[in-house]
Amino acid sequence: MPNRRPRGYQPRWKPRARTCELLAAVDRVLERYAAQLPLTIRQVWYSLVSDGVLVKEERTYKQAVELLGMARRSGRIPWEALRDDTEIRAGPVAYDGPDDFRAGLRRAALEYRLDRQAGQPVRLEVVCETAGMVPQLVAVADPYGVPVGSGSGFNALPAKRGAALRAAADGHRAVRVFVVSDWDPSGVHCSPRWPRMSPRSLPWTRPGRRSSSSAWR
Repeated sequence: MPNRRPRGYQPRWKPRARTCELLAAVDRVLERYAAQLPLTIRQVWYSLVSDGVLVKEERTYKQAVELLGMARRSGRIPWEALRDDTEIRAGPVAYDGPDDFRAGLRRAALEYRLDRQAGQPVRLEVVCETAGMVPQLVAVADPYGVPVGSGSGFNALPAKRGAALRAAADGHRAVRVFVVSDWDPSGVHCSPRWPRMSPRSLPWTRPGRRSSSSAWR
């Protein structure tokens, strides 16, 4: 059977009435989170579920994927409004010439700042359950010098070990990790487990450190 999935741009796309209603709901979501764009498709889907537009089922997520794909192909929704965190790209660092290199140095100098957590007794970090939330949280936490990371799951071992190692290396007496997770059994379960990976409990860090965790729900 031939593959009838659309390819390339679709400027002549004419959505049906029900699809137009869904697109209007998507417009409201993008307008509501204009300061946090671009969003992931899953974030848009969760917002539509929260707004009562869609039910939380795998079929409606697939529906959202298809809808937003066609909306971008047709120009109905800007490509820049959504992002795909599954894409990984690394390119070489290069300059057009000496002037471009000097301009890069000037830009780096304008971004110079000291570590705002240096000398503080407690190191702060934010860890969220999903990687898609990292850019939005960075916009809030970066001005305060607080790093943000994803645990790639509600109880990821590398994220906990990394927080403990950073606290020990920087000389902090304690590390406080703010965990951003869903209000579900996994999210409730993860908070008390973080102190088990504190600097004090890890054999690969220096002794005399402690940690605590907080849950933002």
